[in-house]
Amino acid sequence: MEKLVGLSVLLAVALLLQPGPANASPLPQAVWTMGSAKPANGLPDGNYAIYRNGEPDAVAAWYGSPTRRYRHGILGDAIEAGSLHVTVRNGGTYKLVLPDSQVFEDRTPRIVDLDQDGKFEVITIRSFLSAGGSVAVYGLRDGKLVELAATAPIGRSNRWLNIAGIADYAGRGKPQIAYVETPHIGGTLYFVEWRGTDLVPIVSINGFSNHQIGAREQGLSGDLDFDGDGRTDIAVPSNDRRTLRVIGIQDGKARELHRVAFPAAIKRTTPGALPEKACLRLELENRKSAQVCRPG
Repeated sequence: MEKLVGLSVLLAVALLLQPGPANASPLPQAVWTMGSAKPANGLPDGNYAIYRNGEPDAVAAWYGSPTRRYRHGILGDAIEAGSLHVTVRNGGTYKLVLPDSQVFEDRTPRIVDLDQDGKFEVITIRSFLSAGGSVAVYGLRDGKLVELAATAPIGRSNRWLNIAGIADYAGRGKPQIAYVETPHIGGTLYFVEWRGTDLVPIVSINGFSNHQIGAREQGLSGDLDFDGDGRTDIAVPSNDRRTLRVIGIQDGKARELHRVAFPAAIKRTTPGALPEKACLRLELENRKSAQVCRPG
């Protein structure tokens, strides 16, 4: 009996010493099924981003470590995030903490396979306290969550950008990131592509705003195939947010394909009914709704 007890103890110790996923910490089931759970110790208005395509296990990402060290308040309060968290379902949980000179000035990260290598990347809006906003891309390398690429910061404190979409707008076989720089003071729509450790601008066009200053809503833009050529275009509000401008990349340039004016400013944009990328549904500030679809 003593030998059996001793063997059981040794077996239990051996199991405890078995290597497992670094920092493994499964999330509540509601995160994976309903998406309604809020991140623990996350931003008051933050949410989980969930990614399922192209990965053997689902992935969740969220912002944590709320901080008031950057009192810009562009998203409705002066609470921003000091850390980024990623959990691979049935895998590990990973954390990246920013230095005190930076914050994530964003509510929810975005998860995309940006270089089409079968591995996910996390796309964020990161702001420097002294130099303003930038787009930053993170991913897992050698069991750690690390920065992979970024745009240069805008260059001045309290200058922000808002990501408008992520898709293959240029028809190059991998996604580009579209964002509006300084959407509150005359915005420029940039399309950038990941090359090495940089996010390189490929085209840009002026005259856009995809955010109302002080609002929590960031989703004022939307993807659609407006001209039916199989390539994704993007619809972004004008500077006064009363006109929706549809932009496509053609012959290496950003071109306006269509525009629609509305009686009130655009508040939110969501995908329309099927077929995919044929229509966008808009909510306006006057509590009315509208729809923009490809012709035909």
